[in-house]
Formats: sequence, C-alpha cells, structure tokens
Amino acid sequence: MDIVVCGAGKLGETLCRDLCAEDHHVAVIDTSTKRIEQMVNAADLSGVVGNGALLEIQLEAGVATCDIFIAVTPDDEVNIIAAITAKKIGARYVVARVRSPEYSLQMNFLRESLGINLMINPDFVAARAIENMMHFPHALGVDSFNDGRLYIVDVELPENSIYDGMSLKEIGRQHGNVLIGIIERNDSVMIPRGDVVLKAGDRLYLTGLPSEIRAFCRHDLPHVKRPQSALIVGGGRVTRYLLPRLEKMQMRVKVIEQNESQAERLAGDFPRVEVIWEDGTDQEILREERVHHYDVVIALTGVDEENILISIYAHHEGVAKTITKVNRTNLLKLLSNVGLQSIITPHRLIADQIIRFVRSMENTEGADIDAFYRLSGGRVQVIQFHITNTIEACERQLYQMKIKSGVLILCIMREDEVLFPAGNDEIRAGDDVLVVTTRPDIRDITDILE
Repeated sequence: MDIVVCGAGKLGETLCRDLCAEDHHVAVIDTSTKRIEQMVNAADLSGVVGNGALLEIQLEAGVATCDIFIAVTPDDEVNIIAAITAKKIGARYVVARVRSPEYSLQMNFLRESLGINLMINPDFVAARAIENMMHFPHALGVDSFNDGRLYIVDVELPENSIYDGMSLKEIGRQHGNVLIGIIERNDSVMIPRGDVVLKAGDRLYLTGLPSEIRAFCRHDLPHVKRPQSALIVGGGRVTRYLLPRLEKMQMRVKVIEQNESQAERLAGDFPRVEVIWEDGTDQEILREERVHHYDVVIALTGVDEENILISIYAHHEGVAKTITKVNRTNLLKLLSNVGLQSIITPHRLIADQIIRFVRSMENTEGADIDAFYRLSGGRVQVIQFHITNTIEACERQLYQMKIKSGVLILCIMREDEVLFPAGNDEIRAGDDVLVVTTRPDIRDITDILE
C-alpha cells in the first residue's frame, strides 16, 4: 500500500519503520530538513520537507493517490487540517493523532463530520493500559480483547512458585480456563506444547477471563492485592486521563507536578486528589512524601530518563509495583535488566493500533482485524480476527486444518462464549478468533494455514 506519514517525531519514526518492515511504500512529511534526511537515510522511504497541512506539500508527497494518510505531528489542529485536506484530494483512508482532552470529548463528531477514518490518542490509550494494570497487580503487562471480556496478562514466575516444575498439561487440569500461549525463557520465546515444564523465572503470557487469570495468580502469590494507593509523578495529559479512572476505583492518589500553574489546574479539576507542587524527580521530595507507603508509583513525566530513575528509586525504597512511561522504543531493550517492572510505551501502543488498521484495510479474505498487539519485544504478535464470511478456514474442524508452525489459536469468541479450542472445534462466520504467532507474515486468517 502507498502510505504517507505527516510528522517525523518519535511516533512518526516508529510508524515509518514499522510500515516499511511490512513492505509498504512510505513517504514522510516534516518541516525539519534534518529529520527528513535522517529518516530517508535510515529506511527505504521518500521524504518531503514542508508543512503537511498545505495542499502543495501533500500533492508533492503523493497524498492524492495514496491508500492511507497518517497525521502525527505534535499539533492537534495541524493533524486535523492535514487529514481533512488529504481526504478531500483523494486519500482513501486518513488517520489523525489528537491528544487534547477537549477534543477527545467529541471524537465521534469529528470522525463522522470531517471524514477522518481513525483518530488516535496515545495519552488516552496509555491511561487505559495503566488502569488495566491496576486490575491485575501481579502483571508486568496487560492487553485486552473483545471489549475487555478477554485478557492477555504477562507475569513472571517467582522463586518457589507452586507452578515451578509443572507441565502445561498439569496446569491445564487445575486451570482449564487459562491458556499459557507464550513463554519467555533466557531471552528466548516459544509458543509451548503441553509437555513443556515451567521454571521459576519464566515470563508467561496468560490468556483467559479476568477472574480466571486472577485465580491463577492468587494461587502463586496470595499476598499480592489490588493497589489501594498510588503516587503519580508528572501531571500531564496521561495523568488527566488516568485520574478519573483511579478515582472510580476509589484509590487514594497523590500527584507531584513541578509546574505551578499545571499543578493548580489539576488540583482545581480533581479536588479529591492531593496535588503537590514540587520536583518529583528529587529523591528528597519523594522521601518526604513517603514514597514507600504507596502500593504503586507511576512515573509520567515528559522525560524518559527521569521516569526511569523515579521508578528505580521507588523500587529500591520497597514500593511493590512501579509503572514507567517510556516514549523512546529504542530504550526498551536496555531496560530489561535494571529492575523496572511495568513499562508503558504510548508510541508502541499507537503504532500497534495503526498497524491493525492498515492490515484491516489490506484484508480481502473475509476477516477483519479487531485487535493487534506485539509482545515480547516485538517477537510475538497477537491478532484478533473477526470472521465476516465463510472462508477456507471456516466450517472445518481444527484437527483437519494444517496450521503453520509458530502459530497457535488461543481462543474462539462466539457470541457470549469463550472457547479454548480442541481438535473437534471449528471456526464459523461471526466468530472472533485470537491467534498468537512468532511469524511476521500472518496478515489474514487464511495465512495461518499451510
């Protein structure tokens, strides 16, 4: 597909890299000549220097004949104008990043009245991901499917785990409604068979209903409870989206924000939240605010390095759970061994959302992609296919299907049922099918077949 990305910041760079890796023809627009040169030299794409909201710049970049136009500059208004212009001159589909809480209240109106196919908000998505982690205190990461009916939760088996030394078949007899779809071990990743034996230190990706996953975790760590208190460092947009969710959970919340006017606005908008005007990166301030008394510390400043140091310090002080916002995806590999627990990467979350959208626009075989996540550092993909028509994979029992290696059907969601499939089950039109794979070439449900 021909795709034009407007904005060469961190998110734009991540998108261009991902879309090029998926063999799309990509052009990028940005006002910075230096950024365009860097990206053109680093990837197989073309670049145009200029304001991506201007008609002449869009025509030069080929927007009039492109399949998808994606506006991800730092400016909401530029993104909206650029998307409207792109749609008017011929782009088939347009996507715009819109971050302002004011605009978020009228997303549906903007989409319907302006013809923008997809509006994305990384701060809102990050807040929702953090809220999910509050519901699964054992988890390092949480992804939801089918409107929150089903989850994939990744946990690390502790030393002296009751599951250490058990095979997946044995665990299946105890927890039949939880499926272990992925195991990370010693920097390798596998989609396991039933005879695989678990070891302490394994990172497991559990699939199931929320109550079943919590029961699985409680058997191993019964003392871990849902957080009742949170200390947030940073009062930006993610915090604004997050606070109503934490208030709804009746959590005791304190926010430390170093900008005086921003702290005052937060205090006025959220009177039940204690807001402190201080520098939350100062360890003395954190100590004075009794950081060790909180169940969870959430580092949400605008600087990745500050967030990392805040979480490391909180972990050192005995805080049970830390959540760290990191925007630069190239830092993630470096952070795996420094004591950080849950890491939220808004740009990665949004990139996955856009990849899902792009793949859905490509598909013509009778299946839409309703959800798409990359796990285990991008080595594993989890894809939710909605089966719209009877196709080759339908109306056949699974044991009759030759499924490619590196592919596992995690579950089939059919009306109000969630099925962990056996060989005699089948995929039907109308089903939602959740697939996990280590293969990069699974774009459609038919791609799982030999």
